[in-house]
Amino acid sequence: MLLPFYWMAMSSLKANNDVYTIPVQWLPDPVVWQNYLDIWDKSDMTTWLRNTLVLSVAVTVLQVLTGSFAAYGFAKVRFPGRNVLFLAYIGTIAVPWQSYMIPQFILFSKLHLSNTLWSIIALQAFSAFGVFLMKQYYESIPDELLDAARIDGMSEYGIWRRIMLPLSVPAIASLGLLTFVNTWNDYLGPLIYLRSHSLWTIQIGLKTFVTSYNAEYALIMTGSVLSVLPIAVIFLLGQRYFVEGIATTGLKG
Repeated sequence: MLLPFYWMAMSSLKANNDVYTIPVQWLPDPVVWQNYLDIWDKSDMTTWLRNTLVLSVAVTVLQVLTGSFAAYGFAKVRFPGRNVLFLAYIGTIAVPWQSYMIPQFILFSKLHLSNTLWSIIALQAFSAFGVFLMKQYYESIPDELLDAARIDGMSEYGIWRRIMLPLSVPAIASLGLLTFVNTWNDYLGPLIYLRSHSLWTIQIGLKTFVTSYNAEYALIMTGSVLSVLPIAVIFLLGQRYFVEGIATTGLKG
């Protein structure tokens, strides 16, 4: 699993013509550190990283907020048709985005959200998977705790904010990490909606190193390393919560 990442990192330190040499050159000779300086001069890497970070943070916050709030209703609030509505909502996971992305694009264009960062934020602000993940975790929290809060006069919103959210940090960390990674690595969504160069994410920006006549593979690998690095750091920092959230999701107290 680590071999492709190692090859990517080593290729980012090679000259362009040495990336795809046969046999494979596992160690760069010579080491071209200049690639990590050239990529900032030959591309708008700062803008790409800023746009990607803005989208990833905004989408992650919204998905955690909307997912946890809806999951609380499905898990702990009794209302007619709750199970049917939940199954219908979760069933949307089985529908591939490619099957409805054209009418969705037409809708966003009529709303004048196309070619703005708001289009990606609105597109991914809600997640059926996030609701499912949080609901499974919420069901492991005893109902007696919530009933006691209701007896004390706390509202449903107060229970969600002051009891459920603090108790569900591992699940929130898992959902946040998965959402952040998916948004950071998203290629098709920004490719469709973000046409202005000033709005490009890093995944879209890296394709500028490929032209009809040439491809700067060394810089592509350098950009890929810079793209993977923040994800690796975030995962290492939140690994304990991520593992705990996945391990405990589905347990019912």
